[in-house]
Amino acid sequence: MNRSRFLLLLALVVAGGGWSQQARAWWNGDWQYRKEIDFDLSASGAGITGSLTDVPILIRLSLGNFQYFNDLKSDGSDIRFVASDDKTPLKFHIERFDAQSQLAFIWVRVPRLTGGSKTDKIFLYYGNKSAPAGAADAPGTYDVNQALVYHFGAPAGMPQDSTGYKSEPTAFTARVSSASLVASGATFAGGQVISIPAGGAIRLLAGKGFTLSVWARIASAQSQAYIAQLADQGRELTLGISGAQAFVRYNDGSGPPVAVQQMGQLTTGEWHHLAMRIGDGHLTLLVDGAEAGQADAQSQEIGGMLTIGGSAAGDHYFSGALDELEVSNVARSADWLKAAARSQGMVAPVVVYGADTEKEGGSQSYFATTLRNVTVDGWVVIGILAFMFTMAVIIMGAKSVFLTRVASGNRRFLAEFDKLAGDPAALERKLGSSVSDEEESGALDEGGSFGVSTLWPLYHHGMRETMKRLEGQAAGADRVRTLSAQSIEAIRASLDASLTRLTQRLNGQMVWLTIAIAGGPFLGLLGTVIGVMITFAAIAASGDVNVNAIAPGTAAALVATVAGLGVAIPCLFGYNYLNTRVKEITADMRVFVDEFVARIAETYS
Repeated sequence: MNRSRFLLLLALVVAGGGWSQQARAWWNGDWQYRKEIDFDLSASGAGITGSLTDVPILIRLSLGNFQYFNDLKSDGSDIRFVASDDKTPLKFHIERFDAQSQLAFIWVRVPRLTGGSKTDKIFLYYGNKSAPAGAADAPGTYDVNQALVYHFGAPAGMPQDSTGYKSEPTAFTARVSSASLVASGATFAGGQVISIPAGGAIRLLAGKGFTLSVWARIASAQSQAYIAQLADQGRELTLGISGAQAFVRYNDGSGPPVAVQQMGQLTTGEWHHLAMRIGDGHLTLLVDGAEAGQADAQSQEIGGMLTIGGSAAGDHYFSGALDELEVSNVARSADWLKAAARSQGMVAPVVVYGADTEKEGGSQSYFATTLRNVTVDGWVVIGILAFMFTMAVIIMGAKSVFLTRVASGNRRFLAEFDKLAGDPAALERKLGSSVSDEEESGALDEGGSFGVSTLWPLYHHGMRETMKRLEGQAAGADRVRTLSAQSIEAIRASLDASLTRLTQRLNGQMVWLTIAIAGGPFLGLLGTVIGVMITFAAIAASGDVNVNAIAPGTAAALVATVAGLGVAIPCLFGYNYLNTRVKEITADMRVFVDEFVARIAETYS
């Protein structure tokens, strides 16, 4: 029994060590981060039962599922994809990478998708500023049976086939739209076509079959509009729209054509994945990955011209938008087409975006991770708030030192003033001759007899006003110089004016603190609102709606509000402290004015 327990414990330790070692595996130490991408083919996910190999899958990166565009190179050339063994690099190519809008559309060749499960995964590696460019391989993303792939990302007149066959059109009159289902698309207004000559790859061969799929959006019902037609010498294979229903038709030239009509209706204004396949004795129409109709048909060779948006005869024009035109020279399975429909659309249950991890040895807190998610507009707001906080700290520090010097100077002055007996002008005769013209106007003396004092300028200005009025009286041994009640009130009014100017000097620059207190939270809220808007816009663009897509972007957007409160709260405390000290000094000044006027009245009345 003891031996059995020991062996079981040893097996668990070995298994745990193996799992731990696998969890720590890292494809290349030059890359700092990786993201796990899982594929859900279970009944609760994409609902695909058959297993597939070498499937091109669209990876949509946006703020909804990927918040680390700042960690990538500006063109995304440090992106790499690795198989689940964390050793085998995968073929991929980037259709569009927009660091400013924080959107990326990337096609990767997934080696295996296990039907009915969600066990398959790959890794996206990123975060290597010195990574060499040129790793993308568009032709390698597709297998040998993929005859044509148009992303419509090139300018009008210059579409590019992403496969190795490089089947370019002889005519391209459609309009390229930069905002489509997957990056760019093509818009047809009922007269434009794309004409592609059939070559060695683009043709229907007997015994091999043919598959064409495309994303289509119609604004209204169509009248026998052809989306795609492969035609040659009376033979034709057509995918089209009749009313609001898709249809496929096949004519081998030996009898009446075989047609399959969709039973349901296409929703106008929305994107639908349409596919036709012929092979294995059947002509099949698929809509959004589901079989919409089937008929018996034996495939015969058709070459000639592949026309998109109309017929080879120059009629049956299509009106609407198309995206991701794909042609295979074999009959793809229904699961293959379902995987395409459910991985490329706005709602893509096949692709599940997992967590991002950092290379072992790096340490990163939740707060640091959140900061990595902050968008450019958020950093602009945070930068403004940082400037406001820096200025506020400087003002609070300088103002605190200044008020401390004022309080110290006032204490020294009061000590001298209290020593005066019956002659309040003694201190003026002793020190008043050294007073500058600036002090004469009631400004602070920051280098005089009492340092920085507000009471000394009040005393000096009050004595000057008093002496002016006494000097106008005749002097004599039997005459005593006196002040009338009106003169004393005039002296008080002059002192009140000086007190007001000194109070303004004490409150100088305090307005900047009130701006930081009131404006900081509002600026932070502005950054948060913009960040949340961008997050939801990115989610809408990517079609990935779940809490994992929403939470990181929202958390990053809230950083701006935290920064705004981080500015306002210290400034609020500092403002209240400094304002209290200013009020104390102002109260001392008012008490001194009353005491000074009282002494003048007693002495010269």
